[in-house]
Amino acid sequence: MMELLKSHPFAVETFFERSLVLTYAVPKEELKDLIPECVELDTFADKWAFVALAIVSTRKLRPKGFPKVLGNDFFLIGYRVFVRYTDLRGKRLRGLYILGSETNKSKMSFFGNLFTHYNYKTTDINMQVVNGNIAIKSVASALDVRINTDMSEVLLPDCSPFREWKEARRYAGPLPYTFTYNRIKKKVLIIEGVRDNWKPVPVEVEHAKVGFLKDKEFKNIRLANAFMVSNVPYYWKKGKTELWK
Repeated sequence: MMELLKSHPFAVETFFERSLVLTYAVPKEELKDLIPECVELDTFADKWAFVALAIVSTRKLRPKGFPKVLGNDFFLIGYRVFVRYTDLRGKRLRGLYILGSETNKSKMSFFGNLFTHYNYKTTDINMQVVNGNIAIKSVASALDVRINTDMSEVLLPDCSPFREWKEARRYAGPLPYTFTYNRIKKKVLIIEGVRDNWKPVPVEVEHAKVGFLKDKEFKNIRLANAFMVSNVPYYWKKGKTELWK
């Protein structure tokens, strides 16, 4: 029964007021042990794999079809690896594998962990927006990110493996699919996200301290890109489960 509950048993909808994604490049050898056997790293130049920090302010999150008045507003923080998965039809899907999730409200942690495998933890999250400058902090999560959205021209980070924004855009997230895996039963849970008006805009990262990534002790991690989208209707379909091999 618990397995059925945690398999994303119904569709969920919300409104992304803002979604900020910082994508970090890591040599593929350093990320391969963090993903399960059912997926493979989505790499660039056969060298770099990618882990993303997503910070999302949601409005009226609720089961799809429910009245907005029953929805709730949350901050969501996700740590995801870019991966590929080949489903039973032989179709290769690009998506994200979940390393961890955080939220600012215990209600979201409780129901998120009841109905998903996203491993939510409750933390403090504070966002301040002043004249195009956005500051996001969490003391408990050792998170401190500051960005500037008011620049006419944004350059890629100096250490980015990408040569141009067109390349970087492919790793902006979120991708259409999210995967979780039951290693014992060899079951893959596939969750598809659907969005409208998805127009990622590059942003300048002035400062980024990410405790979750620091704790992983990556030897060679570098900021690859940073994008933000605003005012996006979004929903996740009911989860689909299939046996792997």
